[in-house]
Amino acid sequence: MWKRSVFAAVATTAAMTPCWAQSSASEQVKIGVLTDMSGTYSDLTGQGSLKAVKMAVADFGGQLFGKPIEVLSADHQNKTDVGAAKARQWFDVDKVTMVVDLMNSAVALAVSKVAEEKSRIAIVNGAGTDALTNENCSPLTVHYTWDSNAMAGGTAHAVSKQGGKSWFFLTADYTFGKSMESSATKVVANTGGKVVGSARHPLAAPDFSSFILQAQTSGAEVVALANGGQDAQNAVKAAADFGLLKSGKQRLVALALFSTDIAAVGLQTTQGIYSTEAFYWDLNEETRAWSQRFQKETGKMPTAIQAGDYSSTLHYLNAVKAAGTTDSAAVMRKMREMPVNDFFAKGGKIRVDGRMVHDVYLVQVKAPSQSKSKWDLYNVVATIPGESAFQPLSQTRCPRLKGRSS
Repeated sequence: MWKRSVFAAVATTAAMTPCWAQSSASEQVKIGVLTDMSGTYSDLTGQGSLKAVKMAVADFGGQLFGKPIEVLSADHQNKTDVGAAKARQWFDVDKVTMVVDLMNSAVALAVSKVAEEKSRIAIVNGAGTDALTNENCSPLTVHYTWDSNAMAGGTAHAVSKQGGKSWFFLTADYTFGKSMESSATKVVANTGGKVVGSARHPLAAPDFSSFILQAQTSGAEVVALANGGQDAQNAVKAAADFGLLKSGKQRLVALALFSTDIAAVGLQTTQGIYSTEAFYWDLNEETRAWSQRFQKETGKMPTAIQAGDYSSTLHYLNAVKAAGTTDSAAVMRKMREMPVNDFFAKGGKIRVDGRMVHDVYLVQVKAPSQSKSKWDLYNVVATIPGESAFQPLSQTRCPRLKGRSS
């Protein structure tokens, strides 16, 4: 069910910390990677996310306070009770100091509550629901890589500006899908459009035929997929099989389509689809250098979630070192004080609501004739500044922060 690996100390001497800090840092730093290892979202996270976290630990130096940093992993099976139980065991028995990844919104919400109860830090890279920084906010949870507001809102705004005024949503029937649909619907309404219909499907739906037929008969100009992982892949395939992509009357938009989904389905089917990504391996020299390291380890280029797992883990470790303690409140203060400046984000900032604000990217899938290699997937259409992509703090629905603007 779970694996354990210990990173031995590198033969270097860490910078001395104050005596009081060393005495308070009694715990060994232990990181738990809790994710989908075998289900719908395993290509987005899974073993690749575990590898990214291990890379971050190794790059940091493998130790803190003279003790090796330990990494544990588990498969939550996309089940809320399994994820919450594993987190509770890690915090109570294994003394895990931080849990990371947390693919699946329902699981992430449940684990965030357990982490707050146990005074431990949770860093969410996999889940998309913006409830994590709103109704279900926690002072010890960081929502790092993406959320429904940025991804769905960014894509919906761009497509609406191009003339897509009537929308039909094909939505995963659980927290994540509903959050995506809600975020996009607000943008559609604000840009003068309307939603003419929607269909809900279960997680890991076996057949999308009936849903695609509903979308076609709706007459909507835009068919938006508010789902992810294998569900998004299968919905795109079904849309192609039913001729939706070639009809010329409707446009298919994916609100949470990642690079691994594009590679799995192929450019012939996905070409022209718009999406928003929090990270793309081919943005610049820094993203290419790290991503090529990751590819050597895994055989694939990283998803945004996997890149976020690396970046957030390294940020956490640097914060622990700066705080001189594993105390969660002290570490969180340092995480908010310190900007994120690495290949993943420049000038990234963790707000008091837990949202890590950074730029995201509107992308369009390349035609096969434009692609030079298997992972050459996107034309980057625009950079969306973090302040525009993510919900402003002045609009927070976090109970403890309402009325704050900074």
